[in-house]
Amino acid sequence: MMQRFRRLIKLQQARNGLLSYQRNFSALPYYAQCDDPQDQVLVEGRAKSRAAILNRPASLNALTIPMVARLKRLYESWEENPDIGFVLMKGSGKAFCSGSDVVSLCELLNEGKMEECKTYFQTLYKFVYLQATYLKPHVAILDGFTMGAGAGIAVPGMFRVATNKTVFAHPEAQIGFHPDAGASFYLSRLPGYLGEYLALTGNKLNGVEMIACGLASHYVLHERLDLVEERLGKLITDEATVIETSLAQYGDLVYPDKTSVLLKFETIDKCFSHDTVEEIVDALESEAADNSYNEWCKNAIGKIKEASPLSLKVTLQSIREGRFQSLDQCLAREYRMSLAGMSKQVSNDVFEGVRARLLDKDFAPKWDPPSLEEVSKDMVDSYFSPLGELELELELPTALREPYI
Repeated sequence: MMQRFRRLIKLQQARNGLLSYQRNFSALPYYAQCDDPQDQVLVEGRAKSRAAILNRPASLNALTIPMVARLKRLYESWEENPDIGFVLMKGSGKAFCSGSDVVSLCELLNEGKMEECKTYFQTLYKFVYLQATYLKPHVAILDGFTMGAGAGIAVPGMFRVATNKTVFAHPEAQIGFHPDAGASFYLSRLPGYLGEYLALTGNKLNGVEMIACGLASHYVLHERLDLVEERLGKLITDEATVIETSLAQYGDLVYPDKTSVLLKFETIDKCFSHDTVEEIVDALESEAADNSYNEWCKNAIGKIKEASPLSLKVTLQSIREGRFQSLDQCLAREYRMSLAGMSKQVSNDVFEGVRARLLDKDFAPKWDPPSLEEVSKDMVDSYFSPLGELELELELPTALREPYI
């Protein structure tokens, strides 16, 4: 009985999204968990707009099946409503959104509920596509953690407001998964090979860096957000230029500081442009020996070596393919990849990563295969293969909603 109780405590502590293993949550204020889907996504009505508020602050607003389903329904209804000119999304507490609630997804699979897991990814990716093709202006306030699928539900939108509290990252490979929810589309379109660097290392960008590389459209100090929201709430418009002007009114002109990774583009491109993960690691090790960026290179090497070898190779191929695909094609491919990763057919790495990083927190995952050299081409290719005859591919309304080119 005591053992079961301890296990339940671990599960409760672990529901903190993709990056929870990088923080100590003992300092967080207590919030009651919101089990009602309507409480997990709150709605605020404004003069000519609506705001969706992600409301699982104790879990850093990690996404669940009910949350993404409610978001999709709300955005569809708001798009059709002629009284609504634009929409806004933000998070409660210290995060915008920390990504998918991977602990809950693994629980579902351990209970044999694969269909529910598929429903989650289908709904999430359809919502991302809806965001990217939305007919009305959309503002996402990325205050706090904006990670994994949390970035995916915001980056495709029209206006992305970063702050001095924003922390952007894609740490999926460190838990045995891959950057999804459209990440292979927008990471592959960052300057040079920055997308490969972010996806393989899981390292963070701040709000200033998001502006500089194009992930965010505006930068506002956290302390001014109330003024921004008050201004937006009074707008009676559906004109993007009016919203743009209002955001710019409170915006700041900022530049990355001297320690920013964005000042290391030459080294990033030199190392992360290689065709294989092994070659990337070799290039980093060579730079660490010969270059003044040796500490930065050593950090990148360390982060890569912490990650699942299989996930690293799958992630690199995903980013490379994303460079030549439209958003809808990226989402369809990521759906196949997500099902392959969660099905345990090739590897148990997602479950092992969740155990080591989020549940037991021993930070000593036993990856399978344990090294890059042991990851075969067939293993990687299986993530990208079309689904079997009995499985339905992800269907997006490309005939009705024009996809990215």
